[in-house]
Amino acid sequence: MRHQAAHVARMTGSWRDLRLRMASLLLGLTAITRVEGAGPELPALAELAQRADLVAVVQVLDTDYEYAREFPVGGTAFLRVLIPYKVSRPLEDVIEVYEEGLHPGECYFTNPPAGEEGRRFLVLLRFNPEVAGQYRGLAEGCALEVLVTRANRYALRYPAEGIALADDFRPLAGAMDFADAYATLPADGIGPTERDALLRDGFLARHGDGFIYTQGIELAAVRQLLGTDNLTRDRALKR
Repeated sequence: MRHQAAHVARMTGSWRDLRLRMASLLLGLTAITRVEGAGPELPALAELAQRADLVAVVQVLDTDYEYAREFPVGGTAFLRVLIPYKVSRPLEDVIEVYEEGLHPGECYFTNPPAGEEGRRFLVLLRFNPEVAGQYRGLAEGCALEVLVTRANRYALRYPAEGIALADDFRPLAGAMDFADAYATLPADGIGPTERDALLRDGFLARHGDGFIYTQGIELAAVRQLLGTDNLTRDRALKR
């Protein structure tokens, strides 16, 4: 099944980007209803960090999903922990994150193509109450994409997508020279309306035959948004 999942993921590697763009549209609609007083307040990143059992920068190693019409509908992702910010039990180098069904805030990851590195994310996860040693996403979502710069540093991609948050990231964002392959998009990898808006606002630039993201947020600033009191002080838990 893992071989089949990897094959499908390679054939449909843009499905997560498609879902994120759909989520971004929904976030915009949510923001409109929020201004009009008709929708619930969005959580801040610090609130989610407080509720999470694990907050960390991770890299996708592999996935083992069942698929329906080329979309994952259940299974496990295997993630390597790169930077742990909050841990609530002794942490393994590789963690398992289980998800099932299709729903808002779902926690699926794209399987990396054979021989290539997986995407990196800032994740906020909770313990799986049904399986010891396993994690699940929060109801609001679980991941914000992290990219690597040419200075070999991690930065949160901006605009940030994947979790609907009350935080205003714009003042924290700045120009970034990304070296990460996942910072680039093919010409047909983004819809024309979103593409034109990102180009206009300087968040996207032309790159060869496609495009590249140009803005990011230093992880030090993201750490402040997570809240110092919400992060682990006991280093013994980190390994």
